[in-house]
Amino acid sequence: MNSNSNKTSYLFLSPFLVIFFIFLFVPVLYSFWISLHEVSPYTDLFNIFGDMKFVGLKHYQALIHDQQFIWSLVLTIIYALLYIPGMIVVSLSLALLLNKDFFAKVFFRSAFFLPNVLDMLVVGFIWQLIYSPKFGLLTSFLEKVFNIHYFHETGFLENPWVALPAIAFAMVLKGSGFGMILFMASLNNISPSLYEAASIDGANKKQTFINITAPHLKPTILFLVVTGIMATLNGFTEVYAMTNASGGPYFADTTGIFNGETLGATKISGFYLWQKFSAGQYGYAAAMSYLLLLFALFISYFNVKFLSGESK
Repeated sequence: MNSNSNKTSYLFLSPFLVIFFIFLFVPVLYSFWISLHEVSPYTDLFNIFGDMKFVGLKHYQALIHDQQFIWSLVLTIIYALLYIPGMIVVSLSLALLLNKDFFAKVFFRSAFFLPNVLDMLVVGFIWQLIYSPKFGLLTSFLEKVFNIHYFHETGFLENPWVALPAIAFAMVLKGSGFGMILFMASLNNISPSLYEAASIDGANKKQTFINITAPHLKPTILFLVVTGIMATLNGFTEVYAMTNASGGPYFADTTGIFNGETLGATKISGFYLWQKFSAGQYGYAAAMSYLLLLFALFISYFNVKFLSGESK
């Protein structure tokens, strides 16, 4: 009876497993194969294996010495440090505020969650209008209310020192609705008896939050950190939409650290990968994707270790 039940289960799972194997597992292996070969737009698609030139680890070695790739990793780390803590703080603040009973709480929950379901490209174009110079909503607001005219000519996205933080801020507001829902679920799972006991013991709000609320939110914070790392490493659409597919504005490397190259202020790793793929450097782009995967696994592993409190 057990054996028949298992066979039936596998039978129902088989369509998904076939789709998973064909459209996910095979492409992952194939992209690794491509990373070991020289592939160009002129590769014969009907003889793709025979027309490839095997180069081994050449692309991986080139990436290590690619100043633009190293710069994109630096920007990605900065982007993650701006986005992840900001998103967690805003999400938790919203959850704590909207987890109470008050008039129109359902409306406010829906309003803050709505940006999360909007397409990234649409959100990017909206923020491009908000950040635009002269007549942009935020630029005009700063000029009329605070008499700040610094962004009148460049706006926010044409200033190399402000462009990446501006994109990170927009993504924090977009993603906070999802984090808010997760934090609210975690808050509702905390037993009221714990708060009652803390109140009887004379604990104030700060002590209650540190000793009761925060420990129960740890798994949610861990999840948001790991997914945030993945989001920043895969970041592309927001930069594409807000910078008109340029990865700019640009810095001039006057220090010589990056060999005097021109550096895109928003050219994070996901965007740089797209640029290489668009240029027909498929093997190079595939190698880059695997290095980014290893980087993501490495960072996520240590985040899990740190936040879960485990030690070797």
